[in-house]
Amino acid sequence: MVAGDQAVAPNSRSSSLQPLLDLVGADLKRVNALILEHMQSSVPLIPQVAEHIIAAGGKRLRPLLVLAGARLVGVDNDRPLALAACVEFIHTATLLHDDVVDESDLRRGRQTAKAVFGNQASVLVGDFLFSRAFQLMVADGSLAVLKLLADTAATLAEGEVHQLMTAHDTATDEEVYLQVIRAKTAVLFAASAEVGGLVGERPQTEIDALRGYGENLGMAFQVVDDVLDYLPEAESRGKALGDDFREGKLTLPVILAFQAGSEEERTFWKRCLEEGEQQEEDLSHALTLLERHRALDRAKERAQAFAVEAHRALEAFPPSDAREALKHAVDFTIDRLF
Repeated sequence: MVAGDQAVAPNSRSSSLQPLLDLVGADLKRVNALILEHMQSSVPLIPQVAEHIIAAGGKRLRPLLVLAGARLVGVDNDRPLALAACVEFIHTATLLHDDVVDESDLRRGRQTAKAVFGNQASVLVGDFLFSRAFQLMVADGSLAVLKLLADTAATLAEGEVHQLMTAHDTATDEEVYLQVIRAKTAVLFAASAEVGGLVGERPQTEIDALRGYGENLGMAFQVVDDVLDYLPEAESRGKALGDDFREGKLTLPVILAFQAGSEEERTFWKRCLEEGEQQEEDLSHALTLLERHRALDRAKERAQAFAVEAHRALEAFPPSDAREALKHAVDFTIDRLF
């Protein structure tokens, strides 16, 4: 869930992000330079591992939210640049750790740092990037920003542990799933959007609106990702159709199908996801069950509901190019499903 300059070129899939890139693209290039500067070390392996994952693709959506949120509330200084680099370091560190925990060898069709450099290097370089993030927070000098991002880092870790506890457990319900993705994904989106309000010393109502926007965008983003895993579009993201199924992940589509299913169907899900006993034809049957219970459509509806809330949060601000660009980011997230 990280990008280089090559990711900002418009295309049919990412064109709805173009207003955001038009708005803060020049600043994003400066953020990229800061990221390259601060991932350097006298220990050669550190920049090698960091560069491997940072160059792996993506759209730098979290730094874009920092920059656009600051622009929305009229911030006219360079503080958001370093803080945008900070949130990207936090995000990248979690990816390095996630791939070790999940034993993932591929991310977006490319070998993970874990596969190339090993578990130990991935974990330790992730720790290094967390440290760089905290150096950037301290250098900013705002206790409010430091508290926000430190709390966010703690919540991310809690979310990952919660996900580990519920992995392969078919007793996981929608409420628990939403708790997990709010902690492991949406909280960093929320903080990224909120930072601009803190830097701009805006009223609490505006800070809350920015946070609400980011959190709902993050929730929609993760639900959409989990739906896409069961659609042919998965391959365009560098994944194989049904990767989450093969890894035994309890995502929203599966939870909805499991809860609506018969005892026989639940036995199938338990065998495949809890016990890890899968046969070649099981993915096809899983897709049939998801279709039978409209699980993908229902999950899409959940994502759209979060998108509506993200749009609503932006109504706290007067019309502007920044507000429109942030609305387009929401539309981009949902449009990936269609």
